[in-house]
Amino acid sequence: MDMVTRRSAMAAAVMMTLAPLALRAQPAPLPDKPFAEHRIVLQLSDNDPKKEGLVLSVANNLIKAYDPDKIAVEVVAFGPGIDLLRVENANRTRVESLIAQGVKFDVCVNTLDTIERETGKRPVVIPKAIPVQVGVGQILSLTENGYTLVRP
Repeated sequence: MDMVTRRSAMAAAVMMTLAPLALRAQPAPLPDKPFAEHRIVLQLSDNDPKKEGLVLSVANNLIKAYDPDKIAVEVVAFGPGIDLLRVENANRTRVESLIAQGVKFDVCVNTLDTIERETGKRPVVIPKAIPVQVGVGQILSLTENGYTLVRP
């Protein structure tokens, strides 16, 4: 391999390595919140009713404290935390009220698949929960795109 070919191969390898970094530098698209000045992702990975209530209170307080158009709040539920989004959860009305105010609730599909595999029955979640393949991956993506992670 001559020197020019070797340099071209090295340059291509560097570009392939840096390309994903350039993609991550872009802010997460917020078509429904184009004027959002603050971005918060709330992690819920426990099925503790106190933690569920805390997550809902934090989301509600943020919507009250800031103009709802100026804050983007996303709750990512995975593992035992998906219980908050089950249709029979006592907090369903609170969740649906927050959704109506612009808060997004993501449910981990990997968790749903695991529960179905282990129990033979897929959990039924509220219809407006947004399925994401990997809950932790969603958190990673959001934090890489300007969201602040809070785990109440």
